[in-house]
Amino acid sequence: MPDNQPDANAQADLPLDPEENEAQAHGQSDVAELQARLAELQAKSAEIGEQYLRAQADMQNTRRRADEEMSKARKYAVESFAESLLPVADSLEASLLVKDASPEVIREGAEATLRQLRSALERNKVIEINPPAGTKFDPHLHQAISVVPAEQEPNTVVTVLQKGYSIAERVLRPALVTVTAPR
Repeated sequence: MPDNQPDANAQADLPLDPEENEAQAHGQSDVAELQARLAELQAKSAEIGEQYLRAQADMQNTRRRADEEMSKARKYAVESFAESLLPVADSLEASLLVKDASPEVIREGAEATLRQLRSALERNKVIEINPPAGTKFDPHLHQAISVVPAEQEPNTVVTVLQKGYSIAERVLRPALVTVTAPR
C-alpha cells in the first residue's frame, strides 16, 4: 500500500460531517459533566455517611452519659435521705442511754426527735397527708377505713386514724380516715 493513501481505519475515526463532529464533541462534554456530577454526588454521599456515623456515636455517648447521671442521681438521692436521718438515729440512741429520765424529759426528747424526723422528711420532699375534718374524701390521697353517720356532707373526712405521706406528688401511703355515710 502506498504511503499517500489514508488508512481505512483512520478514516472511520474521523467524522465526515461537521455536524457529526459537533455532536460528538457535545456528547463528550455531556459525559464529562455527568462524570463530574457523579463524583460530586459520591463525595456528598460519603460526607453525609460520615455525618450520620458521627451523629450515631454522639447519640450513643449522650445516652451512656444520661444513664450514668441517672444512676448517680439515684445513688446520691438515697445517700442524701439516709444522711438526713442520721441525727434522728443519734437522738434515739442518746435517749436510750439515759437510765433514770423522768416522763417529762422522755416526752421532751421524743418531741425533739420527732421534730428532727419531720425536718428530715420535709428536706427530702416527703409531704404529710393529714386532711382536716370536713375535707372531701379523695380516694387518691385517702383510704376510708370506716363509714360513720354524721350531719356533715356525705363522703367527707370525719377523723384521721393514720397520716399518709407523698413524695413528688406520688402517694407513698394514703391517709387512713373515717368518712361520713351517704344519706
